[in-house]
Amino acid sequence: MRTGTFTSSNIVHVTYFNAGVRVYDVSDPADVREIAFCIPPPVPGAKTIQMNDLMVDASGLVFATDRVAGGLYVLSCDVEQ
Repeated sequence: MRTGTFTSSNIVHVTYFNAGVRVYDVSDPADVREIAFCIPPPVPGAKTIQMNDLMVDASGLVFATDRVAGGLYVLSCDVEQ
């Protein structure tokens, strides 16, 4: 793990192409809950977004990329992490 990376036993950040960025509470593996999400609109000329990489820094800022044409998104998460 790189220095300055967000770590949590309860919160997982993921991307899945046109589903955008998703944040899950996994504190109870039998009852995983989505607690936040971000689905940016496609850029002009694109039919959909294609989010596929992310990194969360120690302060909780989420850096995510849209591999088609959207570039880099910097997101903050308002849920308790």
